[in-house]
Amino acid sequence: MKVKMLDLRREYLIYRREYINAVNNIFDEGAFILGKPVENFENNVAEKLGVKYVIGVANGTDALLIAMLSAGIKENDEIITTPFTFFATGESIIHAKAKPVFVDIDERTFNIDVEKIEEAITKRTKAILPVHLYGNPSKMDKIMSIAKKHNLIVIEDCAQAIGSEYKGKKVGTFGKAGILSFFPTKNLGTAGDGGAIITNDKNINKRARLLRIHGAVKKYIHNEIGFNSRLDSLHAAILDIKLMHLDEKNNRRRKIADFYNKNLTDKIKKPVQEKGGRHIYHQYTIIVENRDLLVKHLSSSGIDSVIYYPLSLHKQKALLPYIDKKSLPISEKLSKMVLSLPIYPELQEKEEIYIVKTINSFYD
Repeated sequence: MKVKMLDLRREYLIYRREYINAVNNIFDEGAFILGKPVENFENNVAEKLGVKYVIGVANGTDALLIAMLSAGIKENDEIITTPFTFFATGESIIHAKAKPVFVDIDERTFNIDVEKIEEAITKRTKAILPVHLYGNPSKMDKIMSIAKKHNLIVIEDCAQAIGSEYKGKKVGTFGKAGILSFFPTKNLGTAGDGGAIITNDKNINKRARLLRIHGAVKKYIHNEIGFNSRLDSLHAAILDIKLMHLDEKNNRRRKIADFYNKNLTDKIKKPVQEKGGRHIYHQYTIIVENRDLLVKHLSSSGIDSVIYYPLSLHKQKALLPYIDKKSLPISEKLSKMVLSLPIYPELQEKEEIYIVKTINSFYD
């Protein structure tokens, strides 16, 4: 049996008619950039998450950069974040001309260790940027308490976590701003790329809308240097269809994760949901000894798996000139031990069973 890490075609076949109708409507209207479909989608996401403003942009990386600039991040400001995440988190801080300050992670949840944040704060610290990795929420009450104590901005990276909650509140709504990614593999993904900034701050909303369209206050009148970072109408229309099914899809992911948790051998470490959190399992990531041997075993059985992430950001060559050299032992250890298994709403029950049996047989 062949089990893909993700099979986007399965989802497409379910909603194909809706997608085609939506795309046809866009072509009939002949308006492809921003416009009504984007406005509708922004409003629907805002209602879904319980925020005042959603600003659609070209991708999640742009969302991070524009959110930081809109929140007032300046050159040489320090931003505390996790090294155990996708490269864009660190890269966007550099593009904002700020400095990433990496804090090690909680071995149980893969998220930033909140007990280590305060020791990283200096007089140049301006913000904390938690990442809700794999869809597992960070300890936002503790992070917000630290931010309030030290007068810091909080910008949440929710690229993998739309629909995730912490103590009954949606992630992305705790801080000054949050960001979303609509890359095709995400829980809410489009047929290409896209992203969004979410905020309750009217000034961030105003500046983000300015920055996403070349800093223009109106057509051909530019008050500052901005970006060409607009969400396309085609993507917004497809995302609006998928948004209606997001809760159902996230619940399905949670059901698959529950099956894995109950049936996978105890010889591996399974994901731990943050206490008070609602994990939406963008990835189901285990911690294993002899990872490379397990990967080969899975591959020889036709099962895909992926390592997210094999090298922490504080070890990435591209970032070394911009950061202080330090050892972050938990991140370094887990980068050698994590392995993500197939988990997506259209995964079939027989495939779930096959994955479990194949992994368990490796340890028998």
